[in-house]
Amino acid sequence: MITFTTGPLPVREQVQTVTLAKGCVLCYQGAKMVLFVTGRCHRSCWYCPLSSERKGTDTVFANEVPIDVPSQIIEVAESMSALGTGVTGGEPLLCLDKVMEYCRMLKDHFGPDHQIHLYTAQAPTDEELERMQGLLDEIRLHPPRECWDTFLETDFLRSAKRAKEMGFDIGIEVPALPGLELLIPALPYLDFLNVNELEWGETNAYEMRKRGYELADELHNAIDGAKGWAAELCRHDKVHWCSSGFKDSVQLRERLKRIAQNTARPFDEITDDGTIVYGVLEPLPGQKDALARFCRERLEPDSFEDCGDSIAMAWWLLEKYSDELPGKKYVIERYPHGGMVVEMTPL
Repeated sequence: MITFTTGPLPVREQVQTVTLAKGCVLCYQGAKMVLFVTGRCHRSCWYCPLSSERKGTDTVFANEVPIDVPSQIIEVAESMSALGTGVTGGEPLLCLDKVMEYCRMLKDHFGPDHQIHLYTAQAPTDEELERMQGLLDEIRLHPPRECWDTFLETDFLRSAKRAKEMGFDIGIEVPALPGLELLIPALPYLDFLNVNELEWGETNAYEMRKRGYELADELHNAIDGAKGWAAELCRHDKVHWCSSGFKDSVQLRERLKRIAQNTARPFDEITDDGTIVYGVLEPLPGQKDALARFCRERLEPDSFEDCGDSIAMAWWLLEKYSDELPGKKYVIERYPHGGMVVEMTPL
């Protein structure tokens, strides 16, 4: 565990010095790959933010990349120089064989220091813990809200104690809901407790409205009041508050930067947000060969790429030679490694 103090944040975001789980430290660095192993789950928590496209399916994603064969997981991890992996779902323990296959593959490829944590809304049995031993470093229990009142009487406490005895780092990770203070008695048995700011999502919107919840602001999906529900629990030094804004503005950005540094072409410009910017030229009919020749003769070899139906190049070169290059021209900003397009600006 690592002692960590939040940086210069607005007063409403500041918390006392806390002991962060190693997995959280790697998330702050953008060095944690997210491995989504299943959308199936035995629970139906009203606040679950999982998208309708993933919920109930067995499609595997590494970060946002759909996985067809396990070796692709290693490719995604290498593309961001991942120092660890967070295994999530759905409920990962419903496909434990698959989880163990992926964890063993990651440990074999990157070595034992590749830190792996797993989220589960089940209380792992002794048999499940024994199977995970040596392949998982950290377990994050997600007891549903109805268990908080009597947590010390549940199987979650038994699992936490047993996991600790077996050498796992053990914690709880839950969304910010009314009643969080009920988990205070669990703290002596844990290494950490993470509270995620409650977020509005596509699949939980009806339940949010039914409860009268509203967005805290127009920038993020955070629910108004969530910070107040967490206030008493967050006074304890094992408890870490993870805001919606942090996930959007720090965690994702740092991960994108790592991917961009590893995958950007020589002419791609990497922004402070970790996106890449480049120019695209779509030639007029019959002009492709002439434009390709122009690029070969007038531009440096590493400042453009022939993409078949189009030519990609440094955006400033496309702007500089715009009058000499007939065709459709635009500047693209997108997530790295073929990620989604953020903005397309015609020239």
